[in-house]
Amino acid sequence: MTVAILKEFLGEFGKIGRVYLQNNKSDDDEAGKKRRKMRRYTEGWVEFESKKVAKLLALRLNGKPITTRKGSKFCDILWNLKYLSRFKWVHLSERLTYEKAVYRQRLQTEISLARKEANFYGENLDRSEKLRKRNAKK
Repeated sequence: MTVAILKEFLGEFGKIGRVYLQNNKSDDDEAGKKRRKMRRYTEGWVEFESKKVAKLLALRLNGKPITTRKGSKFCDILWNLKYLSRFKWVHLSERLTYEKAVYRQRLQTEISLARKEANFYGENLDRSEKLRKRNAKK
């Protein structure tokens, strides 16, 4: 489901403010596929202009099928909606920023460990060559 499709489905119930859909990381990591990538989302956040509409929509649609049309690719999929009280859009951006920082830190740690291993291997290689030369001279 894309942002446009989501807005089309939920837009008939009330005015939508912002929408954010989070990419599925496992699909992004798959390399070597020549075919066109279909974006898949694991979860999303929708901001409605009216608090009443958001609460009512979460109560009514949760657990119901997205659509009843048999030709639609969403006919067998159920809505999984939850109203988040006191949730601000800033909380979402803070969470995403934190997750990016954690990812960068983990990546830096892995890079530094790989460099240490490469340096250790290189130094030991140099030492073994020196020892071979010394043994060859004797």
